[in-house]
Amino acid sequence: MLTLHTAELLVPGARSAALPGGAVLVEGDLIARVGPYEELAAARPHARVRRWPGVLTPGLLVRGGDALLERTYYPDDPYEVTELGADPIGGEAALADLKLTEARWGHSARRGTQKLLARGVVAVTGRFAIPAVRTAVARSGLTVLPPAATTGAEPSLDPFAGRESVAEAFHGVLEAGAPARFAAFAVADPAELLARGATTCVATVIGGRLLHRRR
Repeated sequence: MLTLHTAELLVPGARSAALPGGAVLVEGDLIARVGPYEELAAARPHARVRRWPGVLTPGLLVRGGDALLERTYYPDDPYEVTELGADPIGGEAALADLKLTEARWGHSARRGTQKLLARGVVAVTGRFAIPAVRTAVARSGLTVLPPAATTGAEPSLDPFAGRESVAEAFHGVLEAGAPARFAAFAVADPAELLARGATTCVATVIGGRLLHRRR
């Protein structure tokens, strides 16, 4: 099936000029074409169209995925929030007090990957040692890359943490033949995206599949 994703502004990659009214034509799990919406819609009039507000960019990369998913616990809302609070829990002592089983780590990782997808993240770095966490990450659709060189910054769900531009967080580019993994953000331009953050994400696509959509 062909799907045409379009937004007010398309940012194909770090070294590519932004395209107002641009679109990405997806066939299966790959990008078939990138260009002006009117041009692609005319060429493929039967493609399903998804219109997103704001900016369409490559999906984002987060460093330290193992720290975020194997050394941070995400309480189950609403069942654990009354007792544990809603904030992620880290630190050896606090985690030891929780007496987490492998199954609970797996459920926490699933919730963590949902938070990442909700921020336009399509890839993480790290090595995962807990089998249930590895399973959760694999099922999420996120690409796992080898651990990155340390930057001194604490791992964060925010893909822009410690970065000076949104382009530094891009994973890949939007071009014909590339994997269909990208995100849409309800902002006017990359500067506003950096200022307001990745929680402005309204949609995340990985492998041509819509894995997150803001309700």
